[in-house]
Amino acid sequence: MADPASYGFQFAKIGVRRFDLSDPYHLALTISWPAFVAVILGAFVLISGLFAGLYLLQPGGIANAHAPSDRLFFSVETLATVGYGEMYPQTVYAHLLASAEIICGMGFTAITTGLIFVRFSRPQARFVFSDVAVVTRHNGQPTLMVRLGNGRNSLLTKIVVQVNALINEDSPEGGNYRRVHELKLVRAAMPIFPLVTTFMHVIDRHSPLAATSPETLSESDMRLLVSVEAYDPAIGAVVHDLKTYVASDIRLGWRFVDTMTVHDDGLVVADLTRISAIEPSTDGREVWWHGMMEV
Repeated sequence: MADPASYGFQFAKIGVRRFDLSDPYHLALTISWPAFVAVILGAFVLISGLFAGLYLLQPGGIANAHAPSDRLFFSVETLATVGYGEMYPQTVYAHLLASAEIICGMGFTAITTGLIFVRFSRPQARFVFSDVAVVTRHNGQPTLMVRLGNGRNSLLTKIVVQVNALINEDSPEGGNYRRVHELKLVRAAMPIFPLVTTFMHVIDRHSPLAATSPETLSESDMRLLVSVEAYDPAIGAVVHDLKTYVASDIRLGWRFVDTMTVHDDGLVVADLTRISAIEPSTDGREVWWHGMMEV
């Protein structure tokens, strides 16, 4: 699972644990792969060392074990349910201890295998977002645009997009708070998503962005939250992703460069390396803004 910082969010909470040991399943799925591997190896070494120490309590309990390291190796082999046969328990105490370690090893293997399977089998989104959002005229109206590409070679279906603006507002009582405004899209859903598409929000009098100016936009802490959900037939699961744009990522008076080309044989090719390519609009930034205020 991605860290919130990767979505453009950085926050802290008081009264909430960073690592909640009371919910080990969630913790095991949300930590990074290096941390997960380190925890698994650390747990294996800890359990092996604990049983090795218990074997040391009865000298002679393990046949052919002479040095303390022999008992550690025997513990590792027993926990992994391998057993080479050269060392083996020869007292009741050692047999009971080895039996307990075998049960622990079977449970440890089952849990580790299950967690690895879940981490590998989680559906991963491969959406390619444009690095910036643009505001330009479309059909004579100022329009906010965000471009999205399908990073898979396979077709996605039932794609649904939501765009929300997180805007700082002052209340009549003098307080300041952040409010989430939904930005209505020209088309928020499509039955299929093969290549690249642009989602558009018309900025009219009813738009939450209508009262924003270039000056207030550059000084604000406004964020655009773009949430995407689609069905991936190749894996038979719904995939989703989130992209955050801060105020400095919104380009006024710019437009996206076309990424689609059609070959002579009719093959349509999308160049995802150009998904963030933009160029100035012909109307210009200031002309665009004054025109918008007259809508």
